[in-house]
Amino acid sequence: MHSSVKDLALRRPFLTALALSLGAAISLGMSRFSYALLLPPMRADLGWTYLLAGAMNTGNAFGYLVGALATPALMRRFGAQAALVGGSVLTSFFMLMSGFVTDADMLLLQRVLAGVASAFIFISGGVLTARLGSLHPRRAGLLIGIYYGGTGFGIALSALLVPVTLAQAALHSAAHAWQWAWLALGGVCLLATCAMTVPAGHIDGAAAPSGAHGRFRLRSFAYGLTGYFMFGVGYIGYMTFVIALLKEQGMQAPVITAFYTALGLAVVASSRIWAGMLDRFKGGESIAILNALLGAATLLPALTAMPVIVFISGLLFGAVFLSVVASTTALVRHNLPPAAWSAGISVFTTVFAFGQIVGPTIVGWIADGSGGLQRGLIFSACALFAGAAFASRQRAVTAKA
Repeated sequence: MHSSVKDLALRRPFLTALALSLGAAISLGMSRFSYALLLPPMRADLGWTYLLAGAMNTGNAFGYLVGALATPALMRRFGAQAALVGGSVLTSFFMLMSGFVTDADMLLLQRVLAGVASAFIFISGGVLTARLGSLHPRRAGLLIGIYYGGTGFGIALSALLVPVTLAQAALHSAAHAWQWAWLALGGVCLLATCAMTVPAGHIDGAAAPSGAHGRFRLRSFAYGLTGYFMFGVGYIGYMTFVIALLKEQGMQAPVITAFYTALGLAVVASSRIWAGMLDRFKGGESIAILNALLGAATLLPALTAMPVIVFISGLLFGAVFLSVVASTTALVRHNLPPAAWSAGISVFTTVFAFGQIVGPTIVGWIADGSGGLQRGLIFSACALFAGAAFASRQRAVTAKA
C-alpha cells in the first residue's frame, strides 16, 4: 500500500479507529443489541413466547456463525475494506427490510441475514484495527478497545432512538410501531457506513501474501477458545432479555432508556479502562477477569429490582463485555504473526457465534418456565463464571506458530 494511502492511519490513528468503530456500532450495537429494546413491543404485538423471542437472536447468531466462516475467504478475495463496507450496506438493508414484515418466519430470516452481514463487518473491522495497532504498537490496546467500544455508540444511540421512534409511531396510530424503529435504525446504519468508508481505506486491507505463514493451532488456544465460547453463551442472555426483565419488574420507560444509554456509554469508556491490561497480559488472564466481572453484573438484576443496583449492573456490564471481545484480538496479536491474525480472529469469532446460538434459546426456554427471566439470567451468570475458569488456564503461546 502506498504511503499516501497510509497517511491518515499514521498521522491520525485515533480518528481512524473511531471511524472503524462505526462498523462495530452497526454490526453489534444497532443490528443485534437494539433488539433488546424492540423485543417487548414486538412480543406484545405479535404474541410471541420468550422461546420464540429468544430464537430471533439465536437466528441472528446462526447467521453470524455462517458469516464468520465465510469472512476469511471473502477477505482473501476482495480485501478487508470491501468486507467491511459491503457488510455494512447489507446489514443496513436487512434492518430496513425488518420494518416491512410481521410474519415471524420472515423476521427470523431477516435476523439470520443481518447476522451473516454483521460478521463480515465485525471480523474485517477487527483485522483492520489490529493492523492499525501494528503501526502504533504502544497504543495498540487502546486502538483495539476504541474499535470494539464503538458498539457502545450503537447501543446508546439505539437506546435514545428507539423510544422516540416508537412514540412517534404511536402518535400516528401506526399498526406496528416497532417497524418504524427498524426503519430508523437501518437509515442511521447507512449514514454510519458512509462516514467510515474513506478512513477505512487508509489501512492496508489486502490479504496476506500467498506464501505467508498464517497457521492457527487450535490446541494452543483451547482454553481461551472454551472460555470465549462460554462468554458467548452467557453474555447474550443478558443483552437479549434484560430490558424485558426490567419491564416485568415495573421499571418506567424513561428509566429504562437511561439504563440502556448508560450501558452503551460504559462500553465506549471501556476502551480506556482496560487498554493497559490488554497490552500487559499475553495469555487468557484478561478473558478470565472480564468474564468473572460479567458474571457478577449478570446476577444483580436477577437477585433484586432495586434501581440503584440495576444501574450498577448495567454500568459494570457495559464497561466489560465488549472488552472480552477486544481481549481475544489482543491474545491473537500477542501470540501469532500478522499473517495469522485473520485466521485467529475468525476462529475466535466462530466459537463466539456458537455460544450465542446456544444462549438465547436456553434462556428463553428457562424464562417460559416457573423461574422466569430471573432464573434465565442466573444460568447466564453461571456460564460466564465457567468461562472465567476455563480462560484462566490459557497460557501465552511461546513460539509464534
